[in-house]
Amino acid sequence: MHITNLISQNFGKFAKKEFPSFIQKVINTGYVKFLGLDMSEFKKPKFYKSLNALFTRELELKRKINTEENTFISPTDSLITECGKIEKDIALQIKGMEYSVEDLLTYYCNDKLERIKNGSFMNFYLSPKDYHRYHSPSNFILKKLIHVPGKLYPVNLKYLNKELDLFVQNERVIIECEKNGKLFYMVFVGALNVGQMVFEFEPRVETNIDTSEMKVYEYENIQINKGDCLGYFKMGSTVVMLWEENSVELEELLHQDVRFGQAIAKEI
Repeated sequence: MHITNLISQNFGKFAKKEFPSFIQKVINTGYVKFLGLDMSEFKKPKFYKSLNALFTRELELKRKINTEENTFISPTDSLITECGKIEKDIALQIKGMEYSVEDLLTYYCNDKLERIKNGSFMNFYLSPKDYHRYHSPSNFILKKLIHVPGKLYPVNLKYLNKELDLFVQNERVIIECEKNGKLFYMVFVGALNVGQMVFEFEPRVETNIDTSEMKVYEYENIQINKGDCLGYFKMGSTVVMLWEENSVELEELLHQDVRFGQAIAKEI
């Protein structure tokens, strides 16, 4: 097990501990003030029984989303750190730092790799202050989930600029999706501290545990609707979206903050 996994497991024990209410209130309030969290859509900090409950908070006010059928919405509140065209098999974790899409998706997706080559990609970075839940960017049919154990390097801008193949090295969960016969992937990348990812449709997924075994789950006719909550990170992290060639036109969002529900791409 890599040192980043051990650090994350230990921090996770602290984050999920429920302290006496007056102590927890101090911890939660301090966290909110230190990071400048906007809690206007959520319960007040004092109502969360652990730091982890605060990390994974649900929206109390329903978020308005773009409902146009041909539009993909942002799955998260996040920063778009990189986006654009996949050059053959190569995408960017950040400008100047390339990685292989084949390596990211693993050999379990090799039968679909040709469809993703020369397609489009977009990277969503969730900082510790962001809303940590991820949602469906469109109506789609869920085909497959792949859990890939790995390290838990930070995924902030500093590490994106210095650590080669960061997304490929880190633990991740890949879901294969189909919409109107077109393929896209969502890759949920683990990160330092806690390092756990939860998927509401697949309780068998357990991340940041002592294993090196990849696991694959295949599905038939599971319909996911736009805006549905897919799950949540137990700390800030990254989502990578990859689309089949000639399937979408991306909005101009590089280096911009986006919110779950806003348009990020249109089907071609």
